[in-house]
Amino acid sequence: MARLDAFLQLGREQGCSDIHFTVGLPPLARLDGDLVPLKYRDLSADETEALIREIMGDDHKAQFEERGATDFSYSSEEVGRFRVNVCRHSNGVAAICRVVPDRPPRLADLGLPKVVSRFTKLNSGLVLVTGSAGTGKTTTLSAMIDEINRERALNIITLEDPIEFVFKSRTSLVVQREVGTHVPSFRAGLRAALREDPD
Repeated sequence: MARLDAFLQLGREQGCSDIHFTVGLPPLARLDGDLVPLKYRDLSADETEALIREIMGDDHKAQFEERGATDFSYSSEEVGRFRVNVCRHSNGVAAICRVVPDRPPRLADLGLPKVVSRFTKLNSGLVLVTGSAGTGKTTTLSAMIDEINRERALNIITLEDPIEFVFKSRTSLVVQREVGTHVPSFRAGLRAALREDPD
């Protein structure tokens, strides 16, 4: 079990959406929109980097060294699944761990206009889900994929950076690819997907 897991578990139990790790502060949890310190001492530069590197794979360590930032998913049986962003800043290194629920919500539970559910019945066309960070784009798309997966017999191919919700094929076949892990880029993944009988 990674040392970071204890903080992630605490944050999940408290119902927070994100947990921040940065030099010179205790871990911070976003709870009801506010950043609240967890009961812990301020993190040193060495401690912060060690905590973060412990959950990074070799590819993400290399990307972090090259670019100064990386995104990846992290999961363990004990604490569940998280989307992680690691970055360098003026005071050292930081990580933001977004809690990913165990399963996507039902589309009907999101309070979206009914027209959104009709998008899951389309046989062709382009649907754009846009918005600023934290507005629910990934949650909305995941709920749409889940609805299609439960109700239609299709071949669903996703290109994600990183994979957040993990889908089990039900009525549909769901193939999830992570950019940087399964395909080198969105462009390469899209090109390959065109040859894979996508719906």
